[in-house]
Amino acid sequence: MGKPENIGALRHEKRGRRKAPRSSHSAIGNVHRDPVELLQVSSAGRVERLIPLRYGRMIASPFAFYRGSAIVQAHDLAGTPHSGLTFQICGDCHLANFGAFATPERALIFDLNDFDETSPGPWEWDLKRLCASFVVAARHLNHRRGTGEELVRRIVRGYQDRMAEFAGMSLIETWYERITFDRLMAIAKDPESQRRLQRGLERAVTRTSAVLLPRLSDKVDGRWVLRDAPPAIFHIAGKNTLFGPEDDWLKMNDLQAAFAKSFKDYLDTLAADRRRLLSHFTPHDMAFKVVGVGSVGTRCLVRLLIDRHGKPLFLQSKEASKSVVARFFKSPAVAHEGRRVVEGQRLMQAASDPFLGWTRGPSGRPFYIRQLRDMKLSAEYELMSTDTFANYAALCGWALARGHAKAGGLAKEISEYIGTSDRLADALVKYSEAYADQVERDYERFVQACRSGRLEARTDTDMAADFRV
Repeated sequence: MGKPENIGALRHEKRGRRKAPRSSHSAIGNVHRDPVELLQVSSAGRVERLIPLRYGRMIASPFAFYRGSAIVQAHDLAGTPHSGLTFQICGDCHLANFGAFATPERALIFDLNDFDETSPGPWEWDLKRLCASFVVAARHLNHRRGTGEELVRRIVRGYQDRMAEFAGMSLIETWYERITFDRLMAIAKDPESQRRLQRGLERAVTRTSAVLLPRLSDKVDGRWVLRDAPPAIFHIAGKNTLFGPEDDWLKMNDLQAAFAKSFKDYLDTLAADRRRLLSHFTPHDMAFKVVGVGSVGTRCLVRLLIDRHGKPLFLQSKEASKSVVARFFKSPAVAHEGRRVVEGQRLMQAASDPFLGWTRGPSGRPFYIRQLRDMKLSAEYELMSTDTFANYAALCGWALARGHAKAGGLAKEISEYIGTSDRLADALVKYSEAYADQVERDYERFVQACRSGRLEARTDTDMAADFRV
């Protein structure tokens, strides 16, 4: 007979496996749909002239398409079984949404770093999106045959082993768990991983607001002004704007006053010491900044503030739309999508940006705000050897397990459901290979839609040419 504290976990294990046997996770779901229609749904409400740029970035490769089509996979996952263990998940857990950043104590840690789609949902959805992303990327990057299966097994084993460790920890211990670069350096065995970690540490100190200031802005009459570089960055009401004259922001009588009110409301969501710190900064400029792949066209702003010593702080305001998870998995209504992102990020990350908060922009759109850059690093997965890519896969599995254990407090239940065998890994290998095939089919339909004119796609270079004299 199990120990009393294990009885609940064992009950969940039995219920979960009856509801969704581990072998059932090989199913790819409801794929009888038009991916182009779903992309058009997710493009609704974006800045109209930037939607072609979104598609232009997605057309670069099947993996770029995968990054920008979270809504498609969420739709498909809704038709798959799950264990019934649900809590706050990332919602867009692919391999490029992990990275390094500094904690408030200036330690460099590795973790999930994108929470635009965070919402209550099945933990399996995150794990499946992560596994499939590695297979899609491995094919695109021409890794050797069989690499996809190896990557998925490394992810699942990393997730499985770490979740078992978290199952034996107290909730407080789980809450304080961090994957620091010091820990990674201590366990790195191969020279390439050690070299990449050391280079990451060296690069991190150069990725700060102070270094960014002369790269993005010029000093004009005593004030720092952000430099237009359309389509990537431009002033909303400037000569290089990509906003159409019909946009509600450009129709406002006093847009600057509306932004000032929005920023004041954001300050109210911060702790008192953060508000006091920001009171020592003076706003100098603000511009629109296009980011990512799937986020292109959503309203994203960069704010430049300068302290009394002339030192900069860049803050990013990003529009928050309804989570793709919430579109297909029933969850409580959300009053403020920006707050959803902030609270989900705080719940899942080991340490979050001290300036993370939320507000509503002009016309009432929900936003969240964070630092634009603070020792943030992304993995250069395109340049990794197969062995290093496999190590990175295991690291992502570890980070995801840590985020799930912290957010859900159900490490024991998840660990008991997975068990110690390879049954879940076997199922997810089948799922990931089959879903990568589906992504390639969807990508071809997307490319045909762009070629036929059903969708308009433009590259950054093409759009930038519009602004050359």
